[in-house]
Amino acid sequence: MRVCTYAAKQALLGQNVQVINCEEMVVSGKKNPIIENYTRRIDRKAPNKGPYLYRRPDMFVRRTIRGMLPFKRSRGREAYKNVICHVGVPPELKDSKAVVFEDTKMEKLKTADTLKLKEICGRIGAR
Repeated sequence: MRVCTYAAKQALLGQNVQVINCEEMVVSGKKNPIIENYTRRIDRKAPNKGPYLYRRPDMFVRRTIRGMLPFKRSRGREAYKNVICHVGVPPELKDSKAVVFEDTKMEKLKTADTLKLKEICGRIGAR
């Protein structure tokens, strides 16, 4: 999820970051090991104790971005407040310009093993 690293860097620079279409993000790798990893992490947790793993795609992405920030420092917490993730495109952002990640590596991803985030979240319990 290259979008998350870009969003984390922009948030650290003081920009307000809004990530749209979180459910359409692509995770590269083989399908079964990725899903098994997340289901094992959810099954491992004790009730009423962490770690808390989000099942909604927007919160899943936001938590991933948080892991890329120095959250234990005030700089990281302030940057995290600037990150907003959306499922789909909200009406107030339809007319604004979005940064599109078109790269030469995207052609390789189309042929490689990939998995969309909505599939992962659906398998771990999202509604």
